[in-house]
Amino acid sequence: KCQSKTMLLGTETLLKSDVKLSLLMAQLKALTAEHKQWQKTSPELISTNPDVLLSLGKEEVWKVKNDLEMLLSTVQSKNKRLEEDLKREQQWLEEQSQILDALNRIEEETKTQVEQLSKTRTAYELRTKLLELKIYKEELLHALGDFLGEHFPLPLEDGNDKEKRLKSSCFVNFLNLILLVFQILLNKLLSTPHEPYVTINDSFWPPYIELLLRNGIALRHPEDPNRLRLEAFH
Repeated sequence: KCQSKTMLLGTETLLKSDVKLSLLMAQLKALTAEHKQWQKTSPELISTNPDVLLSLGKEEVWKVKNDLEMLLSTVQSKNKRLEEDLKREQQWLEEQSQILDALNRIEEETKTQVEQLSKTRTAYELRTKLLELKIYKEELLHALGDFLGEHFPLPLEDGNDKEKRLKSSCFVNFLNLILLVFQILLNKLLSTPHEPYVTINDSFWPPYIELLLRNGIALRHPEDPNRLRLEAFH
């Protein structure tokens, strides 16, 4: 009753900063009142008979023993549940680790496949472009050959048999213009750019050489007029 009255006396509204101090003061008042109450109270003797006291002691000990056994059983049951939970968590962790490893392997394999596919696609695109360029080159060369064959033909044999034989012996090895430009001068320029000059021989028809020189397509060697090179347009 004293404790209840003491607790009721300290129920006034306080600021948040004083709540902890107020609770401590209330606890102090309650403990002080309880201490005074116990000082005023004299213990009552249950009995002065040793047998009765022994019996009561045994009963109390058995009660404490039963309580402790129940507590032990509860703790053991809780520990068992915790062990089962721990096993489940460890199993779940192991499964997640396996899943993570599998996902990492799949990711690596996917990256490898993507890289290979990208390389394959790039190589395929390059091969396709190269094939298209080759076809376009063949078309250009064919069109250029037709144009040069029509507008820049080699000298033809005409007149009597004697003249034909003379011209045949002179012109049989002449190169047409496309062979002269692309297969000789251009290949020489690309294969040995440091030494692009080609020595003029009997297969080079002089009118074609003059045509290339006049139009700035070919250049003579500054020191040797018998050597010819293609203008480096690139």
